[in-house]
Amino acid sequence: MKITAHSESHIVELDDGTKWQIFPGDLDVTLHWKPETDVKLVRIDDDISLQALISEGDNGRVRVRPVGQSWPRSVQVAIGKTKRGQRRTGRG
Repeated sequence: MKITAHSESHIVELDDGTKWQIFPGDLDVTLHWKPETDVKLVRIDDDISLQALISEGDNGRVRVRPVGQSWPRSVQVAIGKTKRGQRRTGRG
């Protein structure tokens, strides 16, 4: 599959019409992904997600969920703590 849109850092749209949100901790893996990047969707056994996108060029893997589906509560809490910590220190 090819990426048709990756305008938002945490959202990727594939040429099959599906849209996926990328786990925030995996965003750095996608920074170099371009429309010509071949990816495949695979099923994984992970506490955060049941699917991952794997870049066929470099085997980079990111955990994903369909757009609109919420991350597990533990992930939401961890992200919230990070954002609050950044505001408190003036970073971010």
